[in-house]
Amino acid sequence: MKIGLVLEGGAMRGMFTAGILDVFMEEGVSVDGVIGVSAGAAFGVNYKTGQIGRAIRYNTRFCNDKRYCGFWSLLRNGNIYSTDFAYGEVPLVHDKFDFEAYSRSPMPFYMVATDVETGEAVYHEYGGYEDHLFDWVRASASMPLVSQIVEIEGRKFLDGGIADPIPLRYFEDIGYKRNIVILTQPDSYEKKESGILFAVRLMYRKYPKLVKVLEERHLRYNETLRYIREKEAAGEILVLRPQEALPVSRVEKNPQRLRDVHAIGCAMARERLDAVRAFIRGCKSLVHGSGEPSAVNGD
Repeated sequence: MKIGLVLEGGAMRGMFTAGILDVFMEEGVSVDGVIGVSAGAAFGVNYKTGQIGRAIRYNTRFCNDKRYCGFWSLLRNGNIYSTDFAYGEVPLVHDKFDFEAYSRSPMPFYMVATDVETGEAVYHEYGGYEDHLFDWVRASASMPLVSQIVEIEGRKFLDGGIADPIPLRYFEDIGYKRNIVILTQPDSYEKKESGILFAVRLMYRKYPKLVKVLEERHLRYNETLRYIREKEAAGEILVLRPQEALPVSRVEKNPQRLRDVHAIGCAMARERLDAVRAFIRGCKSLVHGSGEPSAVNGD
């Protein structure tokens, strides 16, 4: 039985996830595999490299830099988060992503993107530097309407959260039967139908299957939440979520707000650390009881 970690997206709500993962790294909490969507992919990759604090560090440093994100970037190159700077200069020059550590780690890291032509989720085990550099990360995190479509090997992708916002079922299907799920909305949250579907239908009129998935996005998200609550009640998953809506915008320009949300995530992780370790120990006990080897390396 493998233990997985499932990371929801949510743009800069992902600082909550980054805070939790920083504490996990500090405390040596490890799992067998990770799957991240959108910001969950972009910030979660640091968990595989062990780069504590990297996500909050570069985001607070560059959130006010027009080269990094904002409407200047959107008008200039069609991406609210710059392809060249946010996915190029920052991880390669200014706050280097440790590709060597990523390659050394045996823990699989999966990313989710949405195929714009089929409207279906694509699940990709990201291989690091040789795997199209950061294109898969960018594809997973390319929010509709404010990002250009990302092309990889002839296929076209946008944000993975469109087709599968919280890919718990997929991880269960490939063998991760016990999972820790990090959400970025409180338990009371219910997704509403988008108020800008007219813009979606206009911009993506060449991709009717994508439009349909975007029209039904709120239904899919809320159904997934119901499934998560059932699994949580049965004790089959452990969920970490904020207690209330996080005080941050999707493209946050205030570094203190980013720090505040990161701190909320850190506090949540420390508060639930005993529960996390108990959950992992319980999963190990189930594995050992069945006579199967455990692939989890410590708590």
